[in-house]
Amino acid sequence: VQLQASGGGLVQAGGSLRLSCAASRSIFGVERMAWYRQVSGHQRELVALITSGGTRNYADSVKGRFTISGDNAKTTVFLQMNSLKREDTGVYLCNVEAGYRAFWGQGTLVTVSS
Repeated sequence: VQLQASGGGLVQAGGSLRLSCAASRSIFGVERMAWYRQVSGHQRELVALITSGGTRNYADSVKGRFTISGDNAKTTVFLQMNSLKREDTGVYLCNVEAGYRAFWGQGTLVTVSS
């Protein structure tokens, strides 16, 4: 199973982007789906996650600006990013966990200019 992320790009500060991630086929037993951010020279950071029960958690830096949503049955996950800031720049990777299995997408680059 492969995860394909899309929706990244170059945007001015204050703008919006919507990231999408879809699995090549539905994954059974999804427990949570998440987006991480990778910046060169820094540890991979959890940005947002959504559990199979609908619980959402966000990094403090994005609360109130980003919204995660998803469809477990279709194994798709989205990240609506509003009021973007320069510090939101990075490669965004989607992640799906189902029991002991973890799946990662290839990442989509988000660049926020001032």
